[in-house]
Amino acid sequence: MSDLKANILVVDDEERIRRLLRMYLEKEGYIIEEAEDGEIALQKASVSDFDLILLDIMLPGMDGIEVCAKLRQVKATPVIMLTAKGEEANRVQGFEVGADDYVVKPFSPREVIYRVKAILRRSSVTAYLTKDQGISNNIVFPHLVIEHDAHRVTAGGHEIALTPKEYELLHYLAVSPDKVFSREDLLKDVWNYEFFGDLRTVDTHVKRLREKLNKVSPEAAAMITTVWGVGYKLEVPK
Repeated sequence: MSDLKANILVVDDEERIRRLLRMYLEKEGYIIEEAEDGEIALQKASVSDFDLILLDIMLPGMDGIEVCAKLRQVKATPVIMLTAKGEEANRVQGFEVGADDYVVKPFSPREVIYRVKAILRRSSVTAYLTKDQGISNNIVFPHLVIEHDAHRVTAGGHEIALTPKEYELLHYLAVSPDKVFSREDLLKDVWNYEFFGDLRTVDTHVKRLREKLNKVSPEAAAMITTVWGVGYKLEVPK
């Protein structure tokens, strides 16, 4: 999917911020809808297929964490959280319920656009891996199968529901089994970040990925190994 003409839902209780984001995003060619609270956001996101949601954490009533958690029960729409400085615990909580990224307020419009484009490029990232590496569309290991065309992951015979970014991370590691990637490598190649990345983003997604795999196949979860002081790799059982 091209990131042009993507449909984006902007969720913030401050009209000034919604207007600012709409102005910059529409300038990039995106189609924007707005929501001023969590309930409206969840309703819109549940009935419409947005390509991306910019979601403020601090909302009246249902906050952004709850919105993301409930949305993840029915959809894997990419979510970028908007958080205030000093809300590190909330950012971690956001990742735990399935957010793909976050932007800290006060933010620069340039950073928001950069992160939006990085998330929306997710399909082309995995597409170039398949084409350039010359691999088949299915990646098969003893306890783990990745069907790339369908973006389907099966572990221990059970299908796993992954967010787009969790899928990308797993696929990227699986394309080069037993190769160690640093957190910086993963941020650059999976998240397309060179300037604004937070290394904890990688750690949190690895943790979530392992937890999901472990529920149905501890053997598959154990394949994602930590190389201390370096990064991560997908280790094939000998």
